[in-house]
Amino acid sequence: MTSSSEDERGRGAADQNLPEGVRLQKVLASAGVASRRVSEELITAGRVRVNGEVVRELGRRIDPETDKVAVDNTAVQLDTTKRYVLLNKPVGIVSSLADQHGRPDLSRYTSQYEERLFNVGRLDAETSGLLILTNDGELAHVLAHPSFGVLKTYIAQVEGRVTPQTIAKLTKGVELDDGPIVADKARLIDSSNGSSLVEVTLHSGRNRIVRRMLEEVGHPVIELVRRQFGPLHLGSLKAGELRDLTREELGALLTLSREAKTQPANDGSVASTGAGAKAGARPDRG
Repeated sequence: MTSSSEDERGRGAADQNLPEGVRLQKVLASAGVASRRVSEELITAGRVRVNGEVVRELGRRIDPETDKVAVDNTAVQLDTTKRYVLLNKPVGIVSSLADQHGRPDLSRYTSQYEERLFNVGRLDAETSGLLILTNDGELAHVLAHPSFGVLKTYIAQVEGRVTPQTIAKLTKGVELDDGPIVADKARLIDSSNGSSLVEVTLHSGRNRIVRRMLEEVGHPVIELVRRQFGPLHLGSLKAGELRDLTREELGALLTLSREAKTQPANDGSVASTGAGAKAGARPDRG
């Protein structure tokens, strides 16, 4: 007769032989990509990658906490505790969760969610537009830090008639008190009634950078709106409204983040994603 201690040792050995991780199709289904059956079809069709490699085996197990999964080359968020919200920040709201001077801040929006959300970068109180709220610190660091080169697009109403020569100055570079700055893109949208609409795209996170650039070329800002942040567009979202990102938007954002972390930083070195780098990230302010 086998002793109870021998039975326990036998069960322990059997447990050690069990494959680790969770089946890939189950992970995809839990992440909301598709049903488990459709997820299996995606896998066998070669449309799923794990850590950059195509996986076709239905028996493949992964660790959702460490492995990176993509479907059709678009990243998938496996951590369902993460939340991503797009806000059209109105003029007059401070980009802070608790303003020490008692001014209206972002807490009126973040308090609507169970998760502890924080803002990715900043917009000045007098600047409106697209602001991301999330509890994903790693993603927030990549999006906000200028070394990763994530582009932001602003529409500015400025004083005076902007000429093509002025647009050229913005893209060639202007000298500011804290050093030169170059717009990644700039274009004139309209010019009439003594003012102009200008679109400026750049990745810099320097304080009030768009306003200072336009003032330097002789066109002070009357009104400034951020319309785009990386792959995200403000669309028809009204001032003060917010919504969760769609699955497609989130996939594009995560894909951008993963790709950015493997690219060289602007100074030629590889940008760090460690805690020290997060602490040193500069503010992203229009």
